[in-house]
Amino acid sequence: MSMLKNFATVGGATLSSRLLGFVRDMLMAASVGTGPVADAFLVAFRLPNLFRRLFAEGAFNSAFVPIFAASLQDEGQTGARQVAQEILAGLLFVLLLFIALAELAMPWMIHILAPGFAQDASKFDLAVVLTRITFPYLLCMSLIAFLSGILNSLGKFAAAAFAPVLLNIVLITTLLLILFLGAGKSHLAGYYLAWGVFVAGFVQLLSLIWAVKRAGFPISLTWPKSTANTRKLIKLGIPGIIAGGVTQLNITIGTIIASFQAGAVSYLYYADRIYQLPLGVVGIAIGVVLLPDLTKKVRAGEQEAVLTSQNRAMEFAMFLTLPASVALAVIPAPIIQVLFERGKFDAEDTQLTALALAAFAFGLPAFVLNKVLSPGFFARHDTKTPMKFAAIAMLVNVTGSLALFPFIQHVGIALATTLAGWLNVALLAISLHRRGDFLLDWVLIRRLSLFLLASVMMGTGLYMLQQTLMPWLHSPALLHQALALAVLVLAGIFLFLIATLGTGAIRLSDIKARLRRKSTL
Repeated sequence: MSMLKNFATVGGATLSSRLLGFVRDMLMAASVGTGPVADAFLVAFRLPNLFRRLFAEGAFNSAFVPIFAASLQDEGQTGARQVAQEILAGLLFVLLLFIALAELAMPWMIHILAPGFAQDASKFDLAVVLTRITFPYLLCMSLIAFLSGILNSLGKFAAAAFAPVLLNIVLITTLLLILFLGAGKSHLAGYYLAWGVFVAGFVQLLSLIWAVKRAGFPISLTWPKSTANTRKLIKLGIPGIIAGGVTQLNITIGTIIASFQAGAVSYLYYADRIYQLPLGVVGIAIGVVLLPDLTKKVRAGEQEAVLTSQNRAMEFAMFLTLPASVALAVIPAPIIQVLFERGKFDAEDTQLTALALAAFAFGLPAFVLNKVLSPGFFARHDTKTPMKFAAIAMLVNVTGSLALFPFIQHVGIALATTLAGWLNVALLAISLHRRGDFLLDWVLIRRLSLFLLASVMMGTGLYMLQQTLMPWLHSPALLHQALALAVLVLAGIFLFLIATLGTGAIRLSDIKARLRRKSTL
């Protein structure tokens, strides 16, 4: 299967999950809103969810996939299964020990993650209890990341990509129950949601266990022991987690600072949910598919093929990301309004969340490029260099957030995260280029310039159309608002495609030729 088809498989699955995630968040906004219960649950969900994004969306793969893929290529399935069983035993032992200690130390962890909650004893205590319920989700997500790495290395991407859909199905069911019971902003709603996360984790894990067995690669549990493979995983994994998850670590730092502003955790969460759609569909899909591909080509010494894969992956990523970034920056309020403004989520919440979304939008291309460039290091078993760059970016993020928060509050946190994302990408690109492991070809340079021009043209058209549709966007009828937003979205897609064809960024003949030969990017 070609790289393009694999991108489509993972991206399509992620899109399905994110669309269901919007349904989930719409129900959450209507039932729980942005009050203390919402803040407490979102912090409780943020902690294990941070590890989900660090592990399941790239960082664990950065260490495990090169090791597993090498053993699969050199020793076949028998040797690869032995490697997998050794790593599973060590991973499970560490996870169980860590979760047990974390459950005992949960009040201190909440003090670290949300120190502002200490000003409200009720909200702080609720966050502690809810996080204790949700924290075993980390166990499930880590094992899912492990099983996903195996499936991805075997060229089977669908099962792992569709697993998050199950999380949203469980939580949507839970939220419908909350609405039916009228629990609203009561603490009971927080408990229901926390237990929903707990159940969803094990539902996803069971689906991946079944998928691995169906792929003909069953794994047995063994006693943990120190082996060359486990030691290598630790050596690569610790810096890989930091480097691969720089965006999520920056968002977590923002959560800590935002806890000092009432409702800010929720504003950033809902804004994060919106821009995570293109990031998930494009960035994560590319990161998941590109790493195994680069690992094989690096081991085979195919340097020219490596450079071509990187250039085409970046081209594909920016074709989808640049227009999304401009659109989110130009029309953030209508998006937030239609998706979330109802029930407990009011017009003021919409405006405050829209400001954060616009700030995040400028960093979206950087967050995606991080997924394109990082595999260039991970495929060569270098996780320390990206870790150093991530540390620099986090320092800038913290400094920027602290400097801007007193003046523009949660928007300053979003802007600092965006700045840190671009700095991290610049450092990654410069380092790879100096090594001769990343070279922009002229096709990519030309197309990136034209994609940017087409995106600006699209953004100008969207802004003008938004002014025309303002009466519909401000209509009290949700149907009118939704129709206006649909017109904006469809118009944006149409304008961008026309602009790319008009500027010559893409030619119809190229598209037809690529479809005929089933290009591998």
